Amino acid sequence: MEREILDTKRKALKINLNEHIYGTFAEIGAGQEVARNFFTAGAASGTVAKTMSAYDMTFSDAIYGAEASGRYVSQNRLLRMLDHEFGLLNERLSGEKYDSRTFFAFADTVTTLNFKRTNEPHGWVGIRFQTTPGGLPNEIFFHVRLLDTDVNMQQRVLGIIGVNLVYAAFYHHGDPKLMIESLADNLTVGSVEIDLISVKGPAFGEVNNTLLNLYLIMKDFSAAAIFDEDGHPRQAKDLLYKKDIMILRTKYGQKSNPNFNLFNKATEQFTRTNNVEPGNLSVMIEVLLTNVLTDEQETPDDIDLEAVAKRAEDMCKTGNLVIVSNFTRHNRLAKYLGRCKPKSVGISTNINNLKFVFNSKNFGENYSSQLLAYVSDMFTQNVKLFAYPFMDKKSNTVISTANMPVTADAKPLFEFLLINGYITDIKDYSEEDVKTA
Repeated sequence: MEREILDTKRKALKINLNEHIYGTFAEIGAGQEVARNFFTAGAASGTVAKTMSAYDMTFSDAIYGAEASGRYVSQNRLLRMLDHEFGLLNERLSGEKYDSRTFFAFADTVTTLNFKRTNEPHGWVGIRFQTTPGGLPNEIFFHVRLLDTDVNMQQRVLGIIGVNLVYAAFYHHGDPKLMIESLADNLTVGSVEIDLISVKGPAFGEVNNTLLNLYLIMKDFSAAAIFDEDGHPRQAKDLLYKKDIMILRTKYGQKSNPNFNLFNKATEQFTRTNNVEPGNLSVMIEVLLTNVLTDEQETPDDIDLEAVAKRAEDMCKTGNLVIVSNFTRHNRLAKYLGRCKPKSVGISTNINNLKFVFNSKNFGENYSSQLLAYVSDMFTQNVKLFAYPFMDKKSNTVISTANMPVTADAKPLFEFLLINGYITDIKDYSEEDVKTA
């Protein structure tokens, strides 16, 4: 049965009329867009204890503390805001009048499009809330990218997604998948991207944050999810900005661990040829949400997300960063990483994948245009491909870039990429590391 989607005003009004829900709104950056929806819905006095917006950094620092990083649109800033505002609720609101209230503190810190249109609009949005009066708090927060090209539309989107979050926290916290889906209620496709979500608290005792972030990909909220060595979801730019990134592509259905011997060789080559400075290398393992090469852009519907999550968690235990994605083509991965403004990128992949790309028989019409687009997306981002050799069963021959089959229409471009070092073989490997394919 299809669920009823309430419009934004009805959601805000339903919360306002619920005598048990009471809290504060603290918003920095885009205006008080979320609080405004609750005021215009009516009966806001039943919900709103306080709204505030500390735009000036001096005021903001005096309230929430200075940010060592100097970044005010950050996860750390959001969590400080939630800590402070939820603490004040419990400190100041006591007595019989509040005994039946479940408190919440909503916060966002956002940058919308600036006057010169030179920035990347994004922000952090979160809520800390009780499900029972006096109970332990729960928490939901996420990172958004605002994709509209008009600042007024971005502000409107922020207002809607904020109401959706407050509503989801109180009415959908028992169903995490529905909670995530409802964040997009009343939003147009392509207006926002949610690329990280995190929940905690007694209401989410059985919830796996890895799975939640994979569900974002499945529902097309995002194209990828990144996890640190401890398995925590992280915002890509926080980890990868101005880094030298070396990445190994794997598929979630692989039963064995990646060939780390070859990957270590590739990483050594990348570090040497790119003159990577000590401490600036970020090593990452990618877990693809598909086990076949395909031209489709959509994520398949029949994926076992629990198996993917287990694979991602296992890869985190190797001490590397992990990215889970639906990037069936190297160029889509390169474009995604390019948003993080890395210093350089190395991608280690089986040469079988290159053999597929540089064979026009695997594609339909306009192959040359597709290949040019692939190369443009890939190699304008300071990216190098490091190719794993493989043993061809039929000929009992090791296949490398020197003898890889390439169709005539792709050969000149392939040779150009080889000569100029955009594609290179992994060198000095042991014969026992070469697998059959």
